Amino acid sequence: MEKVFEIYIKTTPERLWEAITDPKTRRKYTFGAPPPAESSVVESDPPKRRVETMVALWSEEVKAEGQSRITWEIEPVGTSCCLTVTHDELREGANAQLYGGWPMILSGLKTLLETGELLDTPGSLMYAKYAEEA
Repeated sequence: MEKVFEIYIKTTPERLWEAITDPKTRRKYTFGAPPPAESSVVESDPPKRRVETMVALWSEEVKAEGQSRITWEIEPVGTSCCLTVTHDELREGANAQLYGGWPMILSGLKTLLETGELLDTPGSLMYAKYAEEA
């Protein structure tokens, strides 16, 4: 099973790449929600494509799902970028906690890059204290 998410962000490919790869910045738009996931980079082609494997650790249920893969693809579009995130290698019927947070995470990334601010939705505010520690 795969889930694909696409978003347009007014930024450069280099700046977007940095936000995806810098742990301190990434913690801000993923809201620093503990515990994180174990991940490994399996492919890196800056600033175009990054492929990671992930084992989620935030609950026993998602941990039991095992490893999945996340592919980040950046395509320049004028003064913006199209970011496509594909979360795959998920089993059919996988726990929605594995992929259900992507819209909020990508919205947080877009907000951070375009305004310099953190997203302030109810879901993101739930983890705001962790993002501030980043």
